[in-house]
Amino acid sequence: MHAWHVPRNGEPGEVMRLEEAETPVPGDGQVLLKVRAANVNFPDALLCRGQYQITPPLPFTPGVEVCGETPDGRRVIANPVLPYGGFAEYAVADAAALLPAPDALDDAEAAALHIGYQTGWFGLHRRAGIRAGETLLVHAAAGGVGSAAVQLGKAAGARVIGVVGGAEKARVARGLGCDAVVDRHADDVVAAVKDATGGRGADVVYDPVGGAAYTQSAKCVAFEGRLIVVGFASGTIPAPALNHALVKNYSIVGLHWGLYATKDPRSVLDCHEQLTALAAKGAVKPLVSERVPLSGAAAAVQRVADGATTGRVVVLPGRTDGGSA
Repeated sequence: MHAWHVPRNGEPGEVMRLEEAETPVPGDGQVLLKVRAANVNFPDALLCRGQYQITPPLPFTPGVEVCGETPDGRRVIANPVLPYGGFAEYAVADAAALLPAPDALDDAEAAALHIGYQTGWFGLHRRAGIRAGETLLVHAAAGGVGSAAVQLGKAAGARVIGVVGGAEKARVARGLGCDAVVDRHADDVVAAVKDATGGRGADVVYDPVGGAAYTQSAKCVAFEGRLIVVGFASGTIPAPALNHALVKNYSIVGLHWGLYATKDPRSVLDCHEQLTALAAKGAVKPLVSERVPLSGAAAAVQRVADGATTGRVVVLPGRTDGGSA
């Protein structure tokens, strides 16, 4: 089979190599999946750089989210078990963690439904307890993680303000349903959010960026608001001023979705059922902006790492032209 390998740590576009490889052999409790589509996530870039929470032995195949086919013909969503990730013709996953791919979504959309949407669901509902009528502020609203949060916020009945970087991303955010869009390249984010909320601020802030975005969030979160710390795509981990949280009465809420798989696995299944139902009625639909063949995986991961994409980029191992799955 063909598979992308990372023999050393570094930038994805420099270290990823497409090679011939032996088809992996699943271990106890695992299953071999034929990869139908593999979604590109920011953690794939961090894995290449050696900066992720886990560090698989070198060489490894990145690709942490796939829609695959089981040996008995079922179409499933899975998080491959590294080192046999999804940027290959075949991957390995834990049999107990397989989820049925929603019929309402094609392969590329199904591959993109899992990590970003589960993260958004747990962040908004379980951690922040978002309510209909509240205002949700989403940073990087046109990206893969942010676009999922925008859709889930709208589905929950929230008013959504999206923060983006650039006119094209602003157009994408409006198309996703944002009620207001702030271009951080052209606008004063804090002033714009205050203006859009009549000075009150956002009840819930969804921040996968960190750095300056977190600083802005703390300045425009509402009284008794909830600031969800999702990740640090900016590369800068903020140091919150807890005295500020105290005097302004807001909560700083951490979210590590991966912990639910071990701490509360039933909740992951319940969440998938909710997401499948939302997909069936068209309330959520992953924004797949690019569908690339397997040969384009390294360049795709690098573009995501550089923040040069909107929505999701999905690798289709069975295609040579990048056509629709």
